[in-house]
Amino acid sequence: MKLSLTLLLLLFSCTSFAQDSVFARRMVDTLTSPYFWGRGYTNDGMHKAADFLASQFTEYGLKPMDGKTFMQEFSYNANAFPGAMDVTINGVQLTPGRDFIIGPQSRGVKGKSKLVQTDSTHFVDRENRVVIALENKLTWSVEQTVADFTIVQIDKRALKDLPKTLDVNIENKLIEGFKTGNICGVVRGTARPDSFMVYTAHYDHLGGMGSKTYFPGANDNASGISQLLSLARYYAQHPQRYTMAFICFSGEEIGLLGSQYFSQNPLIPLSNIRLLFNLDLEGTGEEGVTIVNATIYPKEFGLLKQINDQNHYLAKVASRGKAANSDHYWFTEKGVPAFYMYTMGGIKAYHDVFDISKTLPLNEYNHLFKLIVAFNSALMNGATVANKN
Repeated sequence: MKLSLTLLLLLFSCTSFAQDSVFARRMVDTLTSPYFWGRGYTNDGMHKAADFLASQFTEYGLKPMDGKTFMQEFSYNANAFPGAMDVTINGVQLTPGRDFIIGPQSRGVKGKSKLVQTDSTHFVDRENRVVIALENKLTWSVEQTVADFTIVQIDKRALKDLPKTLDVNIENKLIEGFKTGNICGVVRGTARPDSFMVYTAHYDHLGGMGSKTYFPGANDNASGISQLLSLARYYAQHPQRYTMAFICFSGEEIGLLGSQYFSQNPLIPLSNIRLLFNLDLEGTGEEGVTIVNATIYPKEFGLLKQINDQNHYLAKVASRGKAANSDHYWFTEKGVPAFYMYTMGGIKAYHDVFDISKTLPLNEYNHLFKLIVAFNSALMNGATVANKN
């Protein structure tokens, strides 16, 4: 059985807005530029990104969630690599990011040594407490603490021979009490302003490794922030019955810290959230999307899938259960209905220097936007899954 004519008309009116994919490309280009330096802990990257997002909220006409400021401040420790990043193996100098990465918990080190092989992929400089690990793919991260050793992960393809000698100069800095914040704005509802639809995405990424290399984070998560900004801009122009709330989280890459902080210090009543929609890794989609928590909220997932099937937005809307893999998690733990949607197919770049805007297709950007808007409208107006019998 199809959706009722009333609901179909409602969906058409809500999805006929022609979203401009040029806006998305401009936002991803901007957020991945050297100015923001990977939206991390060096070159003031994360703070610049926060200021930029607050300015966008202001431009669109959103209001601060707490009525005062868009920034919800919090802090944590972070191990950063602001300066020297030199690694030479067998007399050959390697390129940061492409040939090697540093273990995110590593301490700084400077010295020369001969390496001792411990197994087929690991080599040790015991004097300087350095471990060399040969990898098939380099995937970086960030950490809150510093270990008493240094790990250098090297792409196997960067070396012609097994590592025998090491010349290393790496600078680290533990930033204690790194100050950052979530950017939180709202568009007040016209009929039920105390009920909320919430859209979230994290704006932080990995930042820089040394003074010459940064990780752009196009798909992760300039793409999700771009989609969130598109929704914020749209709903600012088209207020809804419910209040539409938007949260750009910081500290996701270091352990979901921004969403954890908000869930413990909410600026809106968590019990009043009808659904939280988290956007992370939104830059592809040729194979459709996956919805985390779909099995926990089968009625809402059924409605989302039904709308997609009837409008042919995406190739597939796949179901997945509970997972602690993005910022929806802490809200799920608090009993807040929450979905995390991520796109499938296309590029494989992830937590590396190759996650750039130029190769991010954004091929399903408009369809993602239309699906979310249609789903939100149906949910706020009490639609349910149609009976197929």
